[in-house]
Amino acid sequence: MSIQPVSSNEVWVMRQTVMYPHENIDFVKLEDDDRGMHLGLYDYGELVSVVSVFEKDGSVQFRKFATKTNWQGKGYGSSLLKHVMDWAVRNGKKNIWCNARLSATGIYRKFGMQAVGMPWQKYGLDFIKMEKQLLQSKRMQIIPAIDIIDGKCVRLTQGDYEQKKIYNEHPLEVAKQFEDAGLKRLHLVDLDGAKAGAVKNWKVLEAIAGKTELVIDFGGGIKTEKDVNIVFESGAALATIGSLAVKNEFEFVKWLLQYGAEKFLLGADVKDEKITVGGWLETTDISIYDFLKKYIDHGVQQVFCTDVSKDGLLAGPSVELYKNIIGRFPKLNFIASGGVSSLKDLDDLEAAGCSGAIVGKAIYENRITLDELKKFS
Repeated sequence: MSIQPVSSNEVWVMRQTVMYPHENIDFVKLEDDDRGMHLGLYDYGELVSVVSVFEKDGSVQFRKFATKTNWQGKGYGSSLLKHVMDWAVRNGKKNIWCNARLSATGIYRKFGMQAVGMPWQKYGLDFIKMEKQLLQSKRMQIIPAIDIIDGKCVRLTQGDYEQKKIYNEHPLEVAKQFEDAGLKRLHLVDLDGAKAGAVKNWKVLEAIAGKTELVIDFGGGIKTEKDVNIVFESGAALATIGSLAVKNEFEFVKWLLQYGAEKFLLGADVKDEKITVGGWLETTDISIYDFLKKYIDHGVQQVFCTDVSKDGLLAGPSVELYKNIIGRFPKLNFIASGGVSSLKDLDDLEAAGCSGAIVGKAIYENRITLDELKKFS
């Protein structure tokens, strides 16, 4: 088996034959095809699989990826894609992406690629963008939090609805301030939904998603497939799942398979290394490590963990707990949550290996300014 440069014409023929046999060869051609790097995988002298690679400003796109029908399922396409991935990493490219058929995203997920944005239709087929970051950010990502009650931006103390403080009646204004400060993510929590057991504040999500470029994870009240659909249709990039993953493993795993594990952010509330549920009032006998391993094995890639004894108290995060988790699962995209009160706390979390930190009350109480957070961008 060998991988060699091929002509654009050879790529067109393979792509047309395999993917669009009822169309003519011009159907698969694009004006800029000639500027690409075209590769073919040969076995016993026969061209088996092809791909075209395009690079711009450190971002790599591949397209026209196709393997001969009678050679599919034998690892040839995976070998060619791995060759392209390795080339991109060796050459210091920052990310790699493609527009994939929605029905054929499995191979890309095996390589750590994630779905980005919403699917679209073309030629009567469903497509979605798949992407993987190759150069990890040098700084931990700051994820500001907005908690919603009655459409307003609030914060609770240790999850207690009786200890509620309203910070802004217009969450969109707050989200825009975060975006203007250079932050890219947003952790949006529907506290009404969490209390009711069904998504309630989806209009707030829709407004923020429609008026900002923030990558939003949305949680609170997601109990049914209908809730999941509402969240994604309203513009969330990720659905945040917590208690349901504890109480209804079957349903959550079904969603992971149906929507893709990369579309979910798993939330783990912890007390003394045991999972808590029911607004933190009930501590289970489930170890945080067993809980995480189970869902990592199901493909979950992002997790945030909240030490319930710390949340909303500005008393500092559970750095040692997070170090232990990261030590057990070093490849996990681990996000710290709860207790952050200062820039030193964020530096400590970054040093512990956290890939992200959710920050809420410290921002609203001016313990950390948005200008200070710019050093993490």
